[in-house]
Amino acid sequence: MTGHARPRTTRTATLLGAALLLSACGAQGTAATGADAGPPRPGGTLRLGISSNPDCLDPQQVGTNAALNVGRQLVDSLTDQNPETGEITPWLAEKWEVSPDSTAFTFHLRSGATFSDGTPVDAAAVKTSFDGIKALGPKSLLGAGYLAAYRGSTVLDPATVKIEFSAPSAQFLQASSTMSLGVLAPAAYAKTAEQRCQGTGLVGSGPFVFESFQPNREVVLARRPGYAWGSPLWGHTGEAYLDKVSYRVVPEPGVRTGSLASGQLDAITDVQPVDEPQFAGNGFTEPVRPNPGIVFNLTANTTRGVLTDAKVRQAVSKGINRPEVTSTVLSANYKAATSVLGSTTPLHTDLSKELAFDQQGAQALLDSAGWQPGPDSIRVKDGQRLTASVVFSAVFNQNQSALELIQQQLRKIGFDLRIELHTTAETTAIQQSGNYDFLWFNTTRADPDILRQLYSTKSSNRSRLTPGPLDEALDQQAATVDPATRGPAAERAQRLIVEQAYVIPVFELTQVLGVGPTAHGIEFEASSRLRLFDAWVSGS
Repeated sequence: MTGHARPRTTRTATLLGAALLLSACGAQGTAATGADAGPPRPGGTLRLGISSNPDCLDPQQVGTNAALNVGRQLVDSLTDQNPETGEITPWLAEKWEVSPDSTAFTFHLRSGATFSDGTPVDAAAVKTSFDGIKALGPKSLLGAGYLAAYRGSTVLDPATVKIEFSAPSAQFLQASSTMSLGVLAPAAYAKTAEQRCQGTGLVGSGPFVFESFQPNREVVLARRPGYAWGSPLWGHTGEAYLDKVSYRVVPEPGVRTGSLASGQLDAITDVQPVDEPQFAGNGFTEPVRPNPGIVFNLTANTTRGVLTDAKVRQAVSKGINRPEVTSTVLSANYKAATSVLGSTTPLHTDLSKELAFDQQGAQALLDSAGWQPGPDSIRVKDGQRLTASVVFSAVFNQNQSALELIQQQLRKIGFDLRIELHTTAETTAIQQSGNYDFLWFNTTRADPDILRQLYSTKSSNRSRLTPGPLDEALDQQAATVDPATRGPAAERAQRLIVEQAYVIPVFELTQVLGVGPTAHGIEFEASSRLRLFDAWVSGS
């Protein structure tokens, strides 16, 4: 399959060819922001309040939104992904070819792109960068998965690089659009991974360059002079509008929203549901976009306790009232899950009917499995209570409230869900050990291969499954970039996961921004992270 260069298009470009229409993404995709203040004006500093410290600035190493929202502005990628259609489009690469077995990807690079140290973005630099990501190993939190089967890169000529894998890796085409595989200059690898985390030697070809980092306080980026090779999906050509971006670390949600309301900040990330009404009108806007990838869910360990029984897992799924969770704990900006994949994920399948709330159906399943009501309303069978625990961390402020409501809902069908709060590090260790009943989490990725990475028995296998039909479907979707073949395989995988309740989807994580009247053009890219090339500020 070959990707071809296209003329610069608007962000609302339609996908060429109905066969490539991956999934319908609503009006919550990209969003022009701020009040109508006329045409964009160059200059000024965007003061952006973020909810956590970006511990590492190197996009090749990090996995948090706070860090990736910085890194996206510093590096360019081989390709870009249209957030509205899922289409992979040219960027640093003008065109590409994919081998029939999806193990080799040949990229033809555009001319004229340079890193901020003046060196060219050529095939040798791309090879050095991908080799460098692979060498990071587990330090590359996202890239390690994208390059799990990476064999190496070959420079065919200064403008052509061939990237090869030891197994079919259709997912790599989408991965090549992410900031996690953004290209750094060869000089960056003269610095240690730790130095790059702090910004030292973090040399990319993006529209902004690193200026300063004060941990737990502020990250400052400056406009890259002479930048002229932006993605065709962006709104204008040439340099970015902003002189600088000041990311200000403001962990407390109330302080963050107060600073925006008072004009001390131009925009903020992570607006909490309780604060959303403050920014509905009065010159403020509230861009939102659901995250693609794995929705917030209960992932079952199918080898433990009561969860070894598919009927029990299915009853739990039927016993959860997803719209009640979003309307009670969250807000109208959040969607009840319609699949294990979020609705903005390419090749998402709508399984709303399978995920409908059905309390009577849940009770009937438990009756048929021999679970009888107990003295405290929790069902019992052979002296065993119908109970399981869920392990979670507070990476999303509403996690505990959502789980407490789910706990109440499941009690009505006689199921006792015990909630266990752990630190993020503890949760990761528990997940790796397999010592859990349910895991509660979400994972962002704008490609259905995230299912293979998490649920294949050949990968992390979070549901502790044995080899079977799910592996076959996941392998098939990994084997080709052709959506006509890949789509049905991805649908089969989603159906198997939902129907067998290996994963019990609940709601989609949504990015909610608060944008004041002085900020404009802040947009989401396909992974629901920020794109600031077209952003600008006006006078107050």
